Amino acid sequence: MLEPIAFSCYNVCVDKKKSSSKQIDNIIKKFTDWRGERLAQIRALIRQADPDVIEEVKWKKPSNPDGIPVWYHNGIVCTGETYKNHLRLTFAKGALLKDPKGLFNASRAIIIHEGDKINGDSFKDLIRAAVEFNGNGKAN
Repeated sequence: MLEPIAFSCYNVCVDKKKSSSKQIDNIIKKFTDWRGERLAQIRALIRQADPDVIEEVKWKKPSNPDGIPVWYHNGIVCTGETYKNHLRLTFAKGALLKDPKGLFNASRAIIIHEGDKINGDSFKDLIRAAVEFNGNGKAN
């Protein structure tokens, strides 16, 4: 039986019984391999880069009942999609952001496979750039 749902102001399904942060906790715990551990690390870096970031879970559907973690600040900063063999961090405005450290390895996204390294400082700079762009519409 499906849990009761409500629609948020973003017109997406949100589980009213659990906070979004708890839902993301559950998504992370569900993956007992490297994906859960890495998603937790990414989440921590996002929170360090922007302590005011808002977490939400969107796009719940039968093929992905847990949904996808999404981080907001004046708009979507990025999503954290989990696939069988990789994680995909998609930046809503990624095509408009400067990426001097070359973190993007796909269109508007960073795809992470098991064993891949990500520079935490550079990633946090990219998060801050996305937040700033959401706030003023300009890439710095």
